[in-house]
Amino acid sequence: MNAILKVDRLTKTYEGGFTALDAVSLDIMDGEILALLGPNGAGKTTLISAICGIVQPTSGKVSVGGHDTQTEYREARSLIGLVPQEINLEPFEKVINTVRFSRGLFGKAPDDKKIEEILRDLSLWDKKDNAIRELSGGMKRRVLIAKALSHEPRVLFLDEPTAGVDVELRRDMWEVVRRLKESGVTIILTTHYIEEAEAMADRIGVINKGEILLVEEKGALMARMGQKELRIELAEPLDAVPESVADRELELSPNGKRLTFRYDTSADRTGIVTLLSALQSAGVKVADVETKQSSLEEIFVGLVKKQEEEAP
Repeated sequence: MNAILKVDRLTKTYEGGFTALDAVSLDIMDGEILALLGPNGAGKTTLISAICGIVQPTSGKVSVGGHDTQTEYREARSLIGLVPQEINLEPFEKVINTVRFSRGLFGKAPDDKKIEEILRDLSLWDKKDNAIRELSGGMKRRVLIAKALSHEPRVLFLDEPTAGVDVELRRDMWEVVRRLKESGVTIILTTHYIEEAEAMADRIGVINKGEILLVEEKGALMARMGQKELRIELAEPLDAVPESVADRELELSPNGKRLTFRYDTSADRTGIVTLLSALQSAGVKVADVETKQSSLEEIFVGLVKKQEEEAP
């Protein structure tokens, strides 16, 4: 798979000395969904703004479809669609005119058939003659996506697309994103909702303090960094972990009715069989066992916390 967007050591330092982006390098593959996760102030929006030409980087290079964003700005920018966090639409303008105008801004010839196709895909066609102010928050976000798609970009940035949207509309938006990917659009998604990334992304990027901590395929990341827990429900409560299994780093619940054993999913042997055998030999009666996989949220929090601890 080829990289449609290449970011090479992109840095942004403001006049006061604050570095919002610190030598960020990133390749985004054609046709993928990349979810970029990071806490507030991590540099997500600054990175998008620098790629899209809204913010002038201090150093580094970006190319989109082989076009340098500095020396070939028009060619590069024409390949990008941007859906910003803020809903900034003309409230008294009709939906269809708003989308038509955005297409014209990129020098594209009028094409009502294409505009209709976009509006229908986003379930906006029946609202085409409505003024923006008559729409719900979720529908306004769909208009933002329609505007971003109006000039037929190959890369779409979605900056917190479901912020402030209720759960039902959020899931509708996920379906919209999946359809866009199926149509061949490459999508870069920033989000505070970890389940959003877990549900949709092909790869996960984690950014904090202007640095990319990792970019990895979602399944591989969860397999590599995720731990599993074996939760052992006891038929009779224990006062303490038996001495014969004290070296297993078992965690006993406060009520004494559950033992928790954490193990590495990538290890050759988990040690579960020998642990259960040792518990039986120690006279511990097991009522039930279940396993739990670490979530993407736990992995994300762990990465950010590790960086904070290692910072000078």
